[in-house]
Amino acid sequence: MGKVAFIGAGPGAADLITLRGARLLARADVVLHDALTDPALRELAPRAQWIHVGKRGFCDSTGQAAINALIVRHGREHGLVVRLKGGDPSVFGRLEEELQACAEAGLEVEVVPGVTAALAAAADTLRPLTRRGSGRSVSLTTAMTRTGDLHASRSADTEVFYMAGKQLGPLSRRLREAGWDPATPVSVVSRAGWPDQLHSDHTLDTLAQASLLHAGRPTVVVVGAGARAVDAARAPVASASAACREGIAPDQGLGQTLKP
Repeated sequence: MGKVAFIGAGPGAADLITLRGARLLARADVVLHDALTDPALRELAPRAQWIHVGKRGFCDSTGQAAINALIVRHGREHGLVVRLKGGDPSVFGRLEEELQACAEAGLEVEVVPGVTAALAAAADTLRPLTRRGSGRSVSLTTAMTRTGDLHASRSADTEVFYMAGKQLGPLSRRLREAGWDPATPVSVVSRAGWPDQLHSDHTLDTLAQASLLHAGRPTVVVVGAGARAVDAARAPVASASAACREGIAPDQGLGQTLKP
């Protein structure tokens, strides 16, 4: 019997993984990785067997039962299996089902947190999700339910919708029906945490206009207090992911960069 480590790789560029996650990944015998994890992370575990088990909305993907079976089979056959997840394992990462599968198989587990897309979007756009006096609560929601229904409500000062890129028009209508003012600020970020991330500002009335710009890209929609621009942050700044990558020498590689 081996150990299964669930590691959050962050939402984009490889250097968003935590040091704990990187060190554990380097010891892996087998890595079961999501579709949106940076291929550069392979540098940290070059001797491991890498198996793609990605899920993408509205696209072909690996079924959850098959993923659970792979985790258990490799966990029984190897010393350390890493389940490498985009973002944070505990946020819309199907972690519950996979932990249950490991528990039923008697496998030891460890969970290493990661940067979720909402936090990367806030960092890339310089827009704190909480604001003193006006943004005291944050809700993280998937735009689509398991049954394919669109879910939208008003339960927090800042609402963050994951996997919403193909539903921006209907999402706008549902949010207005839920009581949001049509003039409420909305920040839309696609591929948050990557050097090619895109950002656009809207109100609920104009949210549907973002559909073309962010088409085909993993998208986070921030509504309410956390979508409002900070006056002091209007000057152009380099994205955090780009700045980090500039600090990696061409002959150094990710593995050397993440060494303590």
